[in-house]
Amino acid sequence: MKKNNKKGFTLAELLIVVAIIAVLVAVAIPVFTTQLEKSKEATDLANLRTAYAEAVADALGTNSDGTSTFECKQGSAGFTHVSTDDLPKAIKDGANFATVIAAMESGKSVTVTVTPLGAVTLSIS
Repeated sequence: MKKNNKKGFTLAELLIVVAIIAVLVAVAIPVFTTQLEKSKEATDLANLRTAYAEAVADALGTNSDGTSTFECKQGSAGFTHVSTDDLPKAIKDGANFATVIAAMESGKSVTVTVTPLGAVTLSIS
């Protein structure tokens, strides 16, 4: 009797492995894009806080209007993945803060201006 020793995978086994990999990729892509959006939002909020701190330091140090500008990297409308709770109250209370948040989706520049008395102005260019 001759022993029939076949090594390797069948076509069905290979198709199952390819299908499993396709499912894993289909699940991974939305997770990756969500994490990318979170990082963009966190960067924008950090830049806004930094611009505010820089403008306040400039206003207090030179007795003139403090101005700081940064580029936004926001990819979708509003901050849907991170909280704006840690922003300075002076920024959140600004009348045009909602407009600035909406403008961030198109990657515009935001200028933060702080007067020596502490009034904050956010403008879009």
